[in-house]
Amino acid sequence: MANIQEVADKAGVSVATVSRVLNKKSSVSPKTRVKVEAAIKELNYEPSMLGRNLRNSESRILLVLIPSISNPFYTEIINGIEDTALNSNYHILLCDTDSNPLRENIYLNMIKNKLADGVISMDPAVNKKRLNDLAKKYPIIQCSEYDDAGHIPHVTINNELAAYRAVKHLIMLGHKSIALINCDEKFLYARQRRQGYERALNEFDIPVRKEWIYNTDELLFENGIRAMRKLLQLETTPTAVFAVSDTLAIGALKEINENGLKVPEHIAVVGFDKISFSNMTNPTLTTVSQPMYQMGCVAVQMLINKIKGEDVESIILDHELIIRESTMG
Repeated sequence: MANIQEVADKAGVSVATVSRVLNKKSSVSPKTRVKVEAAIKELNYEPSMLGRNLRNSESRILLVLIPSISNPFYTEIINGIEDTALNSNYHILLCDTDSNPLRENIYLNMIKNKLADGVISMDPAVNKKRLNDLAKKYPIIQCSEYDDAGHIPHVTINNELAAYRAVKHLIMLGHKSIALINCDEKFLYARQRRQGYERALNEFDIPVRKEWIYNTDELLFENGIRAMRKLLQLETTPTAVFAVSDTLAIGALKEINENGLKVPEHIAVVGFDKISFSNMTNPTLTTVSQPMYQMGCVAVQMLINKIKGEDVESIILDHELIIRESTMG
């Protein structure tokens, strides 16, 4: 493979002139530019992107922090991130932190060492103080989960309103015994979705019963099974369940079916996220649709603007309640 010196020799110019042509500088005459471009084409020369990025003090790499690659919620967001990044000549490095502080530090140190130009964080368990401190010097955007007490721009939906609408849908169907399968309320989205659940119940003078609120530590299918099992063992069982993620809701569906009960005849179920699997269940799952692909696209554009030194405001995207068989059999 030819190098830049060979291109310069072929065109009869200096290496510096070839570099100016490659970087589209205006200080090169049209005649010289044509000669250099012809030499590049004839020698099939490909410039080193690494070398160019180092000279420009940029890596063209964006870090994407997620807590687990196994959660299907992140798939569509990552697709949006990657498509938008590639269209803007950036590459992404997907960082599965496993909510492990040691892994998190390794990845966040990359931006301090200029091995990445910016960070999109989707990890709800990220060290908030560390991230906010870094954001004072480096471009960082939060996507989906964010720190409501911090200063980092974020893109998300109105979780409280989305949960309220989901539970109100169940109430309008005649349900007054509605359980909540929630995640750990150290996470903002879990607190916000519980607030929406309670707001809907309060609006219709339905008491909030603590025994019908089940908190899991992770959004796992198995935890949805476990939560539903506990709810079905209560002396008075709910007639409807709102789960704060589709993975939990699908687990609940499985446990209901295992007990010989029918959805929605005996128990109606609503999930959250509209992951691809939510349309493959039996019955199909009513769920809150987050614009996950759009969320990823917007997060990248916000981050690139931040890298350019522009002011970036947080963005709240629309959501939609998708009504399917699990509430409308």
